Amino acid sequence: METIARFIVKHRAAVLILASLLLIPAALGAVMTGINYDVLTYLPPELDSMLGERSLDEDFGLAATGMISVEGLPYDEVLPMKAEIAAVPGVREVLWLNELIDPAVPPGILPDELDSLVHGANDASLMVVRFEGAAASQTTMQAVAGIKQVLREGCFFGGMAVILQDTKALVDDEMPLYIACAVGACLVVLFLALQSSLAPLVFMLGILYPIVYNFGTNYFLGEISYITQALAAVLQLGVTMDFSIFLLHRYEEERAARPAAPGPDPDKTRDEEAMVTAICRTFSSISASSLTTIAGFLALCAMRLTLGRDIGLVMAKGVLFGVLSTLTVLPALILCLRKPLDRHRHRTFIPKLARTSHGVARRYGAILLIFVLLFIPFPLAQRATGVYYTLFDSLPQDLTGIVGTDKLGEDFGIATPEFALVDENLPAAEIRALCQRIEQLDGVSGVMALEKYLGSAIPETAIPQDVRDLLHAGGYRLLLITGRYEAGTDECNRQVDETIQLLKQTDPGALLTGEAPLTKDLIEVADVDFAHVNVWSIAAVFVIIAISFKSLSIPLLLVAAIEAAITVNMGIPYFGGTTLPFIASIVIGTIQLGATVDYAILMTTRFHEELLAGRTRREAAQQALEHCSESILTSGLTFFAATVGVYLVSRMELLKSLCLLISRGALISMFVILFILPCLLILCEPVVAKTTLGWRPRGHKPQQAAQRPARPAQENA
Repeated sequence: METIARFIVKHRAAVLILASLLLIPAALGAVMTGINYDVLTYLPPELDSMLGERSLDEDFGLAATGMISVEGLPYDEVLPMKAEIAAVPGVREVLWLNELIDPAVPPGILPDELDSLVHGANDASLMVVRFEGAAASQTTMQAVAGIKQVLREGCFFGGMAVILQDTKALVDDEMPLYIACAVGACLVVLFLALQSSLAPLVFMLGILYPIVYNFGTNYFLGEISYITQALAAVLQLGVTMDFSIFLLHRYEEERAARPAAPGPDPDKTRDEEAMVTAICRTFSSISASSLTTIAGFLALCAMRLTLGRDIGLVMAKGVLFGVLSTLTVLPALILCLRKPLDRHRHRTFIPKLARTSHGVARRYGAILLIFVLLFIPFPLAQRATGVYYTLFDSLPQDLTGIVGTDKLGEDFGIATPEFALVDENLPAAEIRALCQRIEQLDGVSGVMALEKYLGSAIPETAIPQDVRDLLHAGGYRLLLITGRYEAGTDECNRQVDETIQLLKQTDPGALLTGEAPLTKDLIEVADVDFAHVNVWSIAAVFVIIAISFKSLSIPLLLVAAIEAAITVNMGIPYFGGTTLPFIASIVIGTIQLGATVDYAILMTTRFHEELLAGRTRREAAQQALEHCSESILTSGLTFFAATVGVYLVSRMELLKSLCLLISRGALISMFVILFILPCLLILCEPVVAKTTLGWRPRGHKPQQAAQRPARPAQENA
């Protein structure tokens, strides 16, 4: 490592030039990376609901549809608007149901289900738009935006495609705010924590490189979710900033310990040697810390919902790029700007907890007892915290798609449309009987199928060919089921189960898809994923810590401390009456564990060093807390600052909830590591000594207090 460090220091200008040139292809890759705004597409593809969705898309062309409720618009104004919509690029077909019904059909002869679609409440009529691409495709997004421009007053545009386009527009508008708030808040914390006034700006410049590299290499993943896009830069900034802090603190410590070297520029030689040592020692310090963080994010890949893999891979890459840039780009920047950094210095405002550390060491038993008593209700509260799965609820309710979808329910009773696909060879009589049984289910407002009406209410010739082709395709016959219950509720899930049971009794190969079945599958998959991700993340972090410390008890202590912080964090929403988005309950524990276990490793490493220096358990814990507190406070507050800004400015409840949990989790973990972990180390040190290789060398005995000089602070212990 020393050879590499000397090469970086000697050729720092070349390192910066090469790193800057690599930004060009990385920026191009970031621009060319696709963004997926439809979370439901991350469900396992083998589910019946996903197979049905694929058939709707490929066979019927209905997966990407939008519906327009046209209220009170005269006939002679609707037709020109329909023509304008049909001319929008990306639109396959526009169907206005009033126009499709044969004028020869007398009023009142239509079945109630059809009549409610043709003649809605509020003098409304229904227009259906079919798109050429998938609901979340770029062409459909552009088509939806184009349709919004030509809609007349009194027209309400709803459906999945519209809501996804609204989501894209909202994220695109807010992304610059997320970055600005994260950067601004981090600069404030770093200014308070670092001696040089320019160091925060150098840190931000240094973190720019790994963030751009990370987003650029996302191109090779094909696409990433909008959640990943919105959070990745902010999380990467907060998670990897402590690596930069470790390097700068070590560099300044090495400079202070070295005399000026002989030669024409003695300060330059001293600074270069100090940086070589800082790179080598920082590498050994952050290797275990970064591995636990990477392992925590990679645990998300265990999710069946591939959104977890999306977030996990991007964030694991981000941490890796952060480590590499900390050891290459940042040292080059610091050395190139060492004179300006030295000129602009001020006192720091984040203190070492010297007096607090003595109090914690003296009263460790009482502190642990109080914490345990306060902790008792949080596991119960965590289990009782409400979770919602309907992602539309996390969006601002004044978006075009949300308002339009609500209007469709008000005017036409289309609350949760479901699409059933049955074998086209089924006799019409069986399909009619199936429709009747489904209509009797609680929560079903109607079932529409071509076979239900042919030969009984209206002749086949009265149905336009376009409609007949729309309902028969790919070897399936299509049934449209309209429900009264909101997707994701217990009542709706029960109705979906009962509908599937009836479908399978008639046709074992039948498929049911739509928002309600997809949401029900999402709930079931998420419940399994929550357990899997927790197990894998804890196991991965446990193994890495066990190998690093050669111990069985230390990983138990450190993981238990962070898991306690996670439990407190996830239990707080219950006391505030807050419900959480399902994705938060799955990923937040992994993110908090992987990102903040570094603080626990730092504290434990310093505690062990103080023991080896001859201190007693209490004295070692006091010294570890005093000398690690500044770094932990700086890192924790930076992580908090990077994410709390997004919570404050975002209008998307999903992102607000995630960032609130992450920012609050950073503070809770910081508190637990600073005040609870030292107490645990004092209490459990005899057990740790018996279960850890090399914890106490043979013949090691604590020195007398008078023989133990104070040791200089080391940021990475």
